[in-house]
Amino acid sequence: MVSTVVLLHTEPDKVNQVAAALAEIDGISEVFSVAGRYDLVAIVRVSNNEEMAEVVTEKMLAVPGITRSETLIAFRVFSQHDLESMFSIGLDS
Repeated sequence: MVSTVVLLHTEPDKVNQVAAALAEIDGISEVFSVAGRYDLVAIVRVSNNEEMAEVVTEKMLAVPGITRSETLIAFRVFSQHDLESMFSIGLDS
């Protein structure tokens, strides 16, 4: 699994439309409207780098209203959810 965080700037009046369009793209698992320097954060989860390239460079950035993006590819996931699932798969003491 390849995970990527994409930080997005949008045209000021297009935040909701861009978010809705992104949420419909296969491979994008979540889209967050955020406060701060960026307007939206999209989480992309796909099975390989080729799919990632297709989602980010062909599908995502073709959505009207996106003015700029920054893509952060995750090396490793550290989350409580992942740790809990890892330890609950039948490991008996």
